[in-house]
Amino acid sequence: MISNYIVTGMTCGHCVNHVTEEVSAIDGVQSVDVQLEGGTMAVTSDAPVDLELVKDAVAEAGEYTVVPA
Repeated sequence: MISNYIVTGMTCGHCVNHVTEEVSAIDGVQSVDVQLEGGTMAVTSDAPVDLELVKDAVAEAGEYTVVPA
């Protein structure tokens, strides 16, 4: 299943890498595709991922916020 999000606050490739790394660590997540331009993030997972887990992972990555797209 693919879930789409909007991530705000990213300014460079390092931001993308940090968000990708943290969200990829969530149990059940198979892949994460973060795009700096437009601030989009697509998360592929075995089952639905709790939005709070995604928010916590993105916050752990840095001063970013995330909302469902």
